Amino acid sequence: MVRLSRFTHQALVCLVAASCVIASAPSRADDTGWESVKKAGVLRCGAAVAPPYVMRDPKTGEYSGFFSELCRNFGQNVLKVKVEFVDTTWDNIVAGLQSDKWDLSMALNDTPEREKAISFSAPATDYNVSFVYNKNNPKIPKGAHTIAEIDKPGVNVAVMSGTAQDKAISAVFKQAQIMRLPGNDETRLALMSKRADLLADANITNMLLTEAHPDWAAAIQPTPPLAQQEVAFGVRKDTPPADIAVLNRYLSQQVSSGAVNRLIKVSVQSMLASNK
Repeated sequence: MVRLSRFTHQALVCLVAASCVIASAPSRADDTGWESVKKAGVLRCGAAVAPPYVMRDPKTGEYSGFFSELCRNFGQNVLKVKVEFVDTTWDNIVAGLQSDKWDLSMALNDTPEREKAISFSAPATDYNVSFVYNKNNPKIPKGAHTIAEIDKPGVNVAVMSGTAQDKAISAVFKQAQIMRLPGNDETRLALMSKRADLLADANITNMLLTEAHPDWAAAIQPTPPLAQQEVAFGVRKDTPPADIAVLNRYLSQQVSSGAVNRLIKVSVQSMLASNK
């Protein structure tokens, strides 16, 4: 019989114990889709701020906005798990999903470029790009409704870097200067401080700004519509089709029942109230 040294014996005991812990610990890598989420007990929602889709209280860190509510309701009421919001930016919203930093990316425009990297749920709402400007700005023609009327030298357009609207205006603006800024607060401040002549953003988001400041803010809805797209949840490519179907059924019910429209109205009213 081979006698083990005290050190070797203790090392083997530790190794066996560690192996048991590893084998019993839940791992998201063992499964994909909602099975992994249920084992972990939490649905992680990747959150890049874009009111009223996704909003974050700077004081409390609490998330609101209609996509935040959809993600929260799906996790709590359909998957029966806790919901955690993971802060990110629009530049990283796809890469973070691919690297398993969260399970759903919220409020993503379904574009051919993004479809190469991730998959999408059914849409929750539609999207297009509009422009807000100061009605007293002489650079912006009154009644403008085409890109050609505002794509002029000396015109500065603020936009959130990495967003769908960033890509959309980059493709059509040839003469105006594009100011790429990290977030919604920065783009609004650029417009309000007159460093930017135009603010390019989602039509619903820009509606918040014009309704909050009717004394000076006006919107241009380009003709034809710019970057008309669907807004949905992003999921990883390895998400099983059956799991995407579960999410789609939930979204379809929320849309058909009018719940999404009600959430949009609540989000808009909340944002307007916070700006007073």
